[in-house]
Formats: sequence, structure tokens, C-alpha cells
Amino acid sequence: MESLLAPANLTMVFLVRDDGSSQPRPMPTVPLGMLNRAVTRAAHAGVQSVKLFSTDGRRDPIGSAGRSPHSLMAQAIHEVKVVDPSVTVLTETCLCSYTASGECYIADRNGTPDVTATIDAIAEQAVAQADAGADVVGPASMLGGSVRKVRQALDETGHAGVKIMPHLIFDSRLYEGYRQTMGAVPVSGPRRAFQLAPSDSAAAIGAAAGLLAESADMLLLEPALFCADVLVVLNEHLKIPLAPFSVSGEYTMLGANTGNWDLLIELFTMLRRAGADSIITYAAVEIAEKMGN
Repeated sequence: MESLLAPANLTMVFLVRDDGSSQPRPMPTVPLGMLNRAVTRAAHAGVQSVKLFSTDGRRDPIGSAGRSPHSLMAQAIHEVKVVDPSVTVLTETCLCSYTASGECYIADRNGTPDVTATIDAIAEQAVAQADAGADVVGPASMLGGSVRKVRQALDETGHAGVKIMPHLIFDSRLYEGYRQTMGAVPVSGPRRAFQLAPSDSAAAIGAAAGLLAESADMLLLEPALFCADVLVVLNEHLKIPLAPFSVSGEYTMLGANTGNWDLLIELFTMLRRAGADSIITYAAVEIAEKMGN
């Protein structure tokens, strides 16, 4: 059967910033006050879902701003639902944009990851996002036990219908534009703890099975450009939706630098052929509009 790429297969990424922040950034951002226009444009192009990222100038060692009911993320989720309640809202559920260190974890007194504290914080963040109206939360630290804890926390707070899409992340230099834009450059160095080595597809498949066992409803795979082999295997063995994430480096090098989106369209068509249910991308609106012309 021919696998077609359509606007409904695309999820638009928005990097939401505070209205008062205007410094130059490597990746496009959307001020909170302009998010309504951006969502309206995406929906008009046929894009039915968005994935939200946000950051906050109030940072501390435990990333507490990300768990506030008044966080920028909570405001962004609410804004999308006000504009168009039918748009599915996916979130980034991680600490890296809220910790002073830019790390995805809370450190103990020795500077090493405090796994229990980090998992508890991720679960609290997921509940805050669900309270604001998120349809799908996205634990991104790849910490074992985090998805199970998020599911428990959501169920206990009346959010049994909110789905969980954990991230299956290969270490890559393709994330740098996002990290610099969102202030999520880890102090420990370019490689994040818990991410997968690019050479180890077996570990990726094992990690995916573990996330499913913890009650993941769907999986995000990144970077999209380098995960087709794993996507094929997972599509054969896991009967859940799979969504490759075309990350910041792909957006820049394969589209934004030239204004020509054909290479990304070719990539996304291949990913659909390999078994992707949807593709998460910064270029969803441009591609959807190009396909509609």
C-alpha cells in the first residue's frame, strides 16, 4: 500500500517564549501573545496537532518553574485550547529548560543525578501540564521508571485520559540549535545523561520495549533523520503509534537555510513508508501549505 504524507500526519513544534523576551535565537520562537495566530495558521493548513516547548527565566537547581500552574507552558497550553479545542496538544515534559544547570535531572549534593527526585519532579510537571489542558505529555529524560510514575500521577489526579509519549533519544549534534534557543545547554557537556549511543540500535529497541512496559501510549523517536532502522523494527513489534521528531538541525540544514522544503518532504515520506504514524517538525506549517498549493 502506498504511504502518503498529508498535513494531518504532521505535528507543528512551537518554541514558546515570554512576550518580553526578544534576544536573537538560532531557532524560530513564538511569543506567547502571538501563539493564537500561529495555531490558527497551522490549523488552517490542515495541521491537527502541536508540540509545545517553553522555557523560563526563573531557574533553580530543581526546575521548580516547570511545575507551576502559572508557568509559560501552562499558559501556552491554555492558549492553544482557547484558539481551537480540537487541536491536539503535546508537551515536552523535562527539566532542562528550567534547571540552572540545563541538565535533564536534579543533582544530589555530589552533583550526580538524583533519580528519585528527578522522576518525582517529572511526574509533577506532567500533572501541571495535564491540569492546563495537555492531551499528551512527553517525558524526555529517558529515566527508567519515569513513565510509570507519570502514569500513576496522572491517574491519581483525574487525568486517566491524558496519554504519555516518552522520548526515545539518540545522542546527536543535531539538537544544538534547540538547546541554545531554549537555554538547555547542559553544563556537564554536549552529551546528556541517559541518551542512547548512535551505534546501539539494540539498546534503542530494548529501551522502547521498557517504555511500553511502563505504560507508554506512543513513542517519539529522535532525531528523525537517523532513526529509520529502529522505526522499522519497532513498527513490526510494537503496536503503538510511532512519531519521529525532525529536530532543530534537520529543520535548519534541510529546509530553513534554503527556504526549500522538498528535502524534508522526501525525508518525511520515507519515514511514513518506514512506519511512522506522524512526524513532529518545526516545518509542519510550511510543508502543509506547500502541499496544499
